Amino acid sequence: MAIKLSKKIMSKIGRTNAEFALIEEGDRILVGLSGGKDSLTMVHALREQQRRAPFKFEILAVTVTYGMGEDLSALIAHCAEHEIPHKIYETNTYEIAADKIRQNSSFCSFFSRMRRGALYSAAKEYGCNKVALGHHLDDAAESFFMNLIYNGHMRALAPKYKAGNGLIVIRPLIQLRERQLAACALENEMPTIGDEACPSMRFDVKMPHARASMKVMLAEMEAKYPDLFVSINSAFGHISDDTFFDPKRFSL
Repeated sequence: MAIKLSKKIMSKIGRTNAEFALIEEGDRILVGLSGGKDSLTMVHALREQQRRAPFKFEILAVTVTYGMGEDLSALIAHCAEHEIPHKIYETNTYEIAADKIRQNSSFCSFFSRMRRGALYSAAKEYGCNKVALGHHLDDAAESFFMNLIYNGHMRALAPKYKAGNGLIVIRPLIQLRERQLAACALENEMPTIGDEACPSMRFDVKMPHARASMKVMLAEMEAKYPDLFVSINSAFGHISDDTFFDPKRFSL
């Protein structure tokens, strides 16, 4: 069936793209397609942008495997049905993790780094100049408060940045809420892949609590302050950096 994307989703993505110049003429964009609700909505939104944009760009969806014998048949069939160019990029991350997981307390970070590295390698191999990741505003807010509370660092998720290897990384969904993406995936009956595909679930280790705690904290704050995420989105773009305790930033 045809995928229906709401006007709110496409409008927000369009404004985000215009504000940060995420997609430009001649781009060949690797879209990280894990198969979750965020990445599936993103790849369909970018396909729709291809049809609407007054300039040409290409997308290539890439799914990174961990070498666990993942069943990606439904995802492959979905991409074929909707004419989404799609590649499977095989890795042996699971095997590598078996040797490292005991020493690595932050195993989610380990898998994230390995997956990101695989996407960068795939981008180079497939001739892509940009990589699109499916982070949304909830991710950015959670990352900000995690860095603030646990690391003492003012840091969020940039809509666009240059990686060390020269690739441009973009986050087209960064001003959208997670619940909007979940609703889109549900309404369109997308074949989403959930936690069952997460390699860390196969290890007998305690699940990290920091991000889950941030989700609970933000949900409680939003219940009390309904416009919380509107303010967070605005605040991320209005930074008075000379008001903080960094002498390098004092405007004297």
